[in-house]
Amino acid sequence: MSDQPALSPESKRLVQGDKVYNTPVEVTLEVIGGKWKSLLVYHLLQGALRFSELKRLVPDITEKMLTQQLRELERDGVLSRTVFAEVPPRVEYRVTEHGATLKPVLEAMCQWGRSHWQQQPTA
Repeated sequence: MSDQPALSPESKRLVQGDKVYNTPVEVTLEVIGGKWKSLLVYHLLQGALRFSELKRLVPDITEKMLTQQLRELERDGVLSRTVFAEVPPRVEYRVTEHGATLKPVLEAMCQWGRSHWQQQPTA
């Protein structure tokens, strides 16, 4: 059986396991929604980064939240985590091939954000 969400014939809703989504947007938001995940993917689309580098790029995120968000993105197949057998251990995060398909989504968000920001009156 496929892990891909299937359209429920009677309701036109997406069903995956015990989760039911009313629109594909809900699926997308489940994966990259929230305050931090899109930012992390945005930075990782530039190339592999270590935990400390991500923390510097997203300074307002706590270490606990950064760890949680990275684990969820890894679980969803958006990121991969590589541990190098060194002392001290080195861990790098990178966008997977599947995660790279989010690039046009994030580029559209950047474009919209720039446009929206330019339309805002100055305080």
